[in-house]
This record gives sequence, C-alpha cells and structure tokens, in this order.
Amino acid sequence: MKGVVLAGGLGTRIYPLTYATNKHLLPIYDKPMIYYPIQTLVNAGIKEILVVVSGPHSGHFIPTLKNGKEFGVDHLEYAYQEKADGGIADALKLAEDFSDNQPITVILGDNTTDADISEPVKNFKSGAVVFLKKVPDPHRFGIPKFDPKDNSRIMEIIEKPKNPPSDFAVTGVYIYDKNVFDYIRKCKPSDRGQLEITDVNNFYVKEKKLSWTELKGYWLDAGTHDSLFLANLHWANKKGTVFLKKMIKELVY
Repeated sequence: MKGVVLAGGLGTRIYPLTYATNKHLLPIYDKPMIYYPIQTLVNAGIKEILVVVSGPHSGHFIPTLKNGKEFGVDHLEYAYQEKADGGIADALKLAEDFSDNQPITVILGDNTTDADISEPVKNFKSGAVVFLKKVPDPHRFGIPKFDPKDNSRIMEIIEKPKNPPSDFAVTGVYIYDKNVFDYIRKCKPSDRGQLEITDVNNFYVKEKKLSWTELKGYWLDAGTHDSLFLANLHWANKKGTVFLKKMIKELVY
C-alpha cells in the first residue's frame, strides 16, 4: 500500500495566514500541520508517500519535509498540481503513475488525527473505503445518506448539504483501488469549477463497491480559522507541559 497526502490549494479561507506560506505548513502546536497526516500513514505501515502540492509556496515543502527519513518514510515524492483550486480529485489524479496500479491510502494535508487506520489498510481488498466521523457541523462536509434498512450501506454522499441526512461526515481519509483514476476521468467540474472527490466516491457507490468505517479517536480538519485554533488547542492540551495543560484548563475549560 502506498500513501498520498494532498496538500494543494490556496488556503483562501484562512487568509491572511496563508499569505506567508502554504496552509499545510502552518503550525499545529509544535509541528507543521502536514506532519500529522504523514505520521498517520507511517503509523499504518505505509512507507512510500507522494505529497501533492500547489500554489505560490510549493517550494516550502522540500526544506520542511526533506526526503522523509525523519518520519520513517522509505520513499518520498512530490507532485505539482498546476490548478491550485482544481479540487481534491484533480490533485489525486496526479498520483496515477506513483500508484503503479496498486491500492492507495489518501489523506488530506489539513487532517490532524490520532486514529489508527492500520487495520483497514491491512485488510483492504478492492473498491473504496471512506472513513466517517460524527461532527457538530455536517453542512461543511460530504455527508453519507445511509440505506434506512441497512446503515452499513451508503446510498449516496451529498456534498455540503443544507439539510444533512446524518451527522456523520466523510473525513479526508480514503482507501482506493486502481479504478479510482478511471472514475476521476469520468468526473465533470462542479459548479465551483472543481473535480469533486464526492463524485468519485459516488461512482463507487453506484458500483456497490464503497464501504465505510468510523474513524476512531480525535480528528479535525484545520481548514478554517476556528478549526485551526481548535486543533492547536487539542494538541497543546494533549502533548504540552503540565503548566500548559493547567493553563488551558483554567482559561478554556
């Protein structure tokens, strides 16, 4: 199994922070944001990783990640997404040669999690797996509509619905077989001009080849000012000094 970290985009939702550097290089407590998804892959036994970058700060990744050895990565590659606002699926298509017709685990570069995904990775056979998590703001995400007779089956994934059919969100963690690239080629740009990963996942739904598992543990995508702050707060409280944890408890909790 190979891994892909998608770290493109312009980070417009958190301007002016991303005037200085790429969103995925902003700090989450004591590390750049992108360290967290890379470590998630490595902890799952994935040692060959492609990082897809884009935008004016793409050159900042190489001196930050170097060759990946300090993470335990055996082989680290980079790919450049020319259309920075082209969407997740547009970025993922750049991984086709890297995947070499093998399954890939994909994680968005702004996902900070302590979840252990090693079992789903190890047991993956074919099709696709999406990792779901209950969230308080499901209108921000792709949301699964479950079969009312069998909630293990997803009937459809709806992107940012006004009336979410559930409070489970599709996190930015996926496992795909080699057919994902054929499905990406079938995608049409959405109303916002992007190739949507939700459309890719719905192709798997139509083929009855999409399964899901709940992402256990902490997870947050740090793509807004609020969630960036909350991610910093969580990891500071988890990994900080006794003094810092005491201050967080007194000031926040």
